[in-house]
Amino acid sequence: MEFKRSDANMIRTAWELSAGLLSFVVALGLGYWFGATLDRWLGTAPWLLWLFVFFGLAAGVLNVYRTMTRALRPGSSPPDSAPVARPGSDQTPSNGRG
Repeated sequence: MEFKRSDANMIRTAWELSAGLLSFVVALGLGYWFGATLDRWLGTAPWLLWLFVFFGLAAGVLNVYRTMTRALRPGSSPPDSAPVARPGSDQTPSNGRG
């Protein structure tokens, strides 16, 4: 069985999408926890809980949107792939360093 480049792209896309969904769940959970904790300390139940759940929902949707647009962009490369000068060449990286 041969591993093709299209298989690697498919796996990378699936990984990015699953990370986006995980960040959605984490954002909601953090919003809930933070709101409930502040409500307990300040005695404002349930107002801060709902406010921070809404903030977590907004952050989660934004994370999923960013992940989806990056993962589904045709011909996109991974975000951490920066051009690197090869040792022994007189080219410098295009990021302004070196």
